[in-house]
Amino acid sequence: MNFPSRPKEAAPPGPGATCSPSQVDGKRRGLLRAMFGSAMGLGFSALGLASGLWAAATARFMMPNAIAEPPSRFKVGHPADYPPNTVATRFRDRFGVWVVHGSYRGKSQIFALRTVCTHLGCITLWQPNERRFKCPCHGSGFSAEGINLEGPAPRPLERCAIRIADDGQLEVDTSRTYREELGQWNDPASYVLG
Repeated sequence: MNFPSRPKEAAPPGPGATCSPSQVDGKRRGLLRAMFGSAMGLGFSALGLASGLWAAATARFMMPNAIAEPPSRFKVGHPADYPPNTVATRFRDRFGVWVVHGSYRGKSQIFALRTVCTHLGCITLWQPNERRFKCPCHGSGFSAEGINLEGPAPRPLERCAIRIADDGQLEVDTSRTYREELGQWNDPASYVLG
């Protein structure tokens, strides 16, 4: 078999020699290919990197900031630690409850109110001078017992289960809630007699 022979490439010119027009054209094309090929590759690499960073930032935004949740059962001290007509605010940030020694329908009770407003779920604030809970988002107001008094909140704050544990301390269970409008505040698990 006879294959056609390839034309021999011309040897690169030595120093001081001139190049033929076809050799100059080939060198230019190679140079342009290298320049634009590298620039395009660099551009796509930068675009890929930016897209990856954007995806990572979006994924991080979608993830919760706090991974660990507080326990649903926790102790808040002895009943004697809560004199009548007081609201303990120290459990608000960590556990989301107010511990109140107030009265409901003429009975002195110690109970735990959820801090979440029943309107749209904002966290209420205790205002000791006015003796009421106030929602900073839409202005709902609640009495010290958790009854809604003003604003758009449709119902009272929810109570959490509370009991006296074996060691004599009050134990709150936020996994069980009680609603006044359903008559659940009469349930003995929603309060401790004060």
